[in-house]
Amino acid sequence: MKNLKLFCVTLICAVGLSPAFAQKPTKAEKKAAKIAEITRLINSGSYVFKADYVIPNGIPSRNLTSDYDVTVTPNKLEVWLPFFGRAYAPPRDPTDGGIKLTTANFTNKVVNKKNTWEITLTPKEQNPPGVKDVRYLQLSVGSDGYASLRVTSLNKEPISFNGHVEAIEVKKS
Repeated sequence: MKNLKLFCVTLICAVGLSPAFAQKPTKAEKKAAKIAEITRLINSGSYVFKADYVIPNGIPSRNLTSDYDVTVTPNKLEVWLPFFGRAYAPPRDPTDGGIKLTTANFTNKVVNKKNTWEITLTPKEQNPPGVKDVRYLQLSVGSDGYASLRVTSLNKEPISFNGHVEAIEVKKS
């Protein structure tokens, strides 16, 4: 009976502790998994660039404290970014500052250079229809997901952002 109790306690401990002895992924395995994830996101054409840092021309760079992003899907391009710098023409709506864009009509050119992606997003038309302020967005994505974005507009001087690329979060209703 003592042996049976000892056996049961040993079995429970072995089963309970087995995850603690499971082999943790190595640094190389984690890096390979991150590269595979970023490659999958870029190839699928569905990802979001989250801006963390802004680099305006002629103004000191700064961290962003709010959520700003560029969401890319095969059917839609949505841009919600701040703007600091010189505007050559005022916005149609004075309360509409920053860089805001929603369009389904855009080109998405992707060039892969050794696990670094150079992506050019060129909107053809923006909302409201007939308005085209953003000429193109140049997104450079590294294998670790770190990215830099340069926005070139017709009515504003160029501005750059640093951040990261991640999967689009599915919103629960």
